[in-house]
Amino acid sequence: MFNYNNADKKNKSFMYQNLQKSKSYNTDFSNSNFDYVCLRGAHLKSCNFDGCTFRGAEFTGTNLKDSTFRNAIFENTVFEGAKLEGVDFRGAQFKNSFFVDTRIDHVKYLEPEQTGIRIFSEMPEIEMSEILRSAIEKLMQNVFVKKSRVLDTKDKTMNTISVMILIEKFGEEKLIKSLEQVEDHLDRDFYTLSYIIKIIDKI
Repeated sequence: MFNYNNADKKNKSFMYQNLQKSKSYNTDFSNSNFDYVCLRGAHLKSCNFDGCTFRGAEFTGTNLKDSTFRNAIFENTVFEGAKLEGVDFRGAQFKNSFFVDTRIDHVKYLEPEQTGIRIFSEMPEIEMSEILRSAIEKLMQNVFVKKSRVLDTKDKTMNTISVMILIEKFGEEKLIKSLEQVEDHLDRDFYTLSYIIKIIDKI
């Protein structure tokens, strides 16, 4: 289990792990790899994530109170409904990262106009064709996609941030063609949108 209190976990790799609902307090994870990790519902308070990487990571409903992310790297990372009170992002680098329904007014060294981040008070409305909408809704019924929760919200509506990421990466036309084949490649549990992106890349 990924539950640590006052532990030394520096320079570790947690890449691709499912860390949903994990609990850690005052633990040093500095310079560790959290790429493509699901941290849905995790409580990681007063922890040290300085110098860590979070490419394709997902912080959904994650409590990060008083943790530090100094000089950390965030790329294609999503914070949704996360608790960031007292979090320190000093020197952190962001590329194509999202903050949705997540307050940042008590966060240190993070500004709304900062390069590499987009902030939404709620799931945004986005434009998409009915063909794409139908393809996504169909994929949302797949048993593995349902368990992953990467395409839906807590209200069971479409996760438009995930759709936005997919559209921006592949374009609508290619995405529609690829989504028709994705289901044929889903044969196991997965935890982040990066898995669907990986399948589309292969297709």
